[in-house]
Amino acid sequence: MDILTLVENIGEAPAAAVLGLITGVIFGVAAQRSRFCLRAATVEFARGQLGDKVAVWLLTISTAIVWVQGAQALGLMYTADARMMAVPGSWSGAILGGLIFGVGMVLAGGCSGRLLVLAANGNLRSVVSGLIFAVVAQMSLSGVLSGWRDTLASLWITSGGRNVDLIAALGLPDLSGLVFGALMAGLALLIARKNRIGASRLIFASGVGFAVAVGWVLTYGLAQVAFDPVQIESATFSGPSAHTLMFFLDRNAVLEFDIGLVPGVVIGSFLAAIVTGEFKFQGFEGESNMRRAMTGAVLMGFGAMLAGGCAIGAGVTGGSIFAGTAWVALFSMWLGAIVTSLMLDQRGRLASAA
Repeated sequence: MDILTLVENIGEAPAAAVLGLITGVIFGVAAQRSRFCLRAATVEFARGQLGDKVAVWLLTISTAIVWVQGAQALGLMYTADARMMAVPGSWSGAILGGLIFGVGMVLAGGCSGRLLVLAANGNLRSVVSGLIFAVVAQMSLSGVLSGWRDTLASLWITSGGRNVDLIAALGLPDLSGLVFGALMAGLALLIARKNRIGASRLIFASGVGFAVAVGWVLTYGLAQVAFDPVQIESATFSGPSAHTLMFFLDRNAVLEFDIGLVPGVVIGSFLAAIVTGEFKFQGFEGESNMRRAMTGAVLMGFGAMLAGGCAIGAGVTGGSIFAGTAWVALFSMWLGAIVTSLMLDQRGRLASAA
């Protein structure tokens, strides 16, 4: 794609939205077909299993690392210029926000990205939870919850006015990230083989990681030709969900990458569900499930904004450029989700025995 020609024809802001749309469509199709879900992987792991869900998640993040680090090696992007790297990170936000997000993810039945995919497949539970997530994320960004978020995030900030590049901080060679991603992908493929996962699902799992790389490369390319400063970013669903919601509520809102990303995921997932005959309307299965899902959505909205990103934004997108706080947030999300899953399983066993 000739980004310069696109900018000259439609302008910088609409071009950013188009690039977000492209990234979102790729992500939506790949996520729907691979059934990629961090929540499902953590629950499976908490139950002592290394099954298909863990394999898909590992393959997604590992291929994202390989695609992104490979793109940097080829000069298609420069991770040091990414917005996540160029601003201070919050260790306290990553830890606390990640834990809160992990708890909410299990209660809601999926991370924010998964909710968006399921909503496009006709899952009305995910529509409700996704809207609550977006509203709370906006409240945490610039509303009544922003003060709490700022207070918690300011407890422990990275030094030097930037986030931490783990590869540079550890003094590792430039290609270390690429090698690490390849080794992780090999582990994912071993688990996938053990669980007899089909090639198609594995390809689409890699496609989710590819979508993350596409976002980084396209926004980096736009930044090279745009007159105004452009944020170099990729797939994430905390800030973009809030921004997209406000775009349709505020006449003064402007087009940007985020505004194309979220609709793109919906379009891609919807088309994939229609083509495969998987589109089906579903609702809540009872008051308790509805209450739990809504509570989880609230926790995810606040946790994601505090952590600096959701399971995709921090976990995969931030992880692919080895941002220090992103990896801490990802670990915290896993920990929060595993503990919550174990507690719910224990509660279920006690209820069954009663």
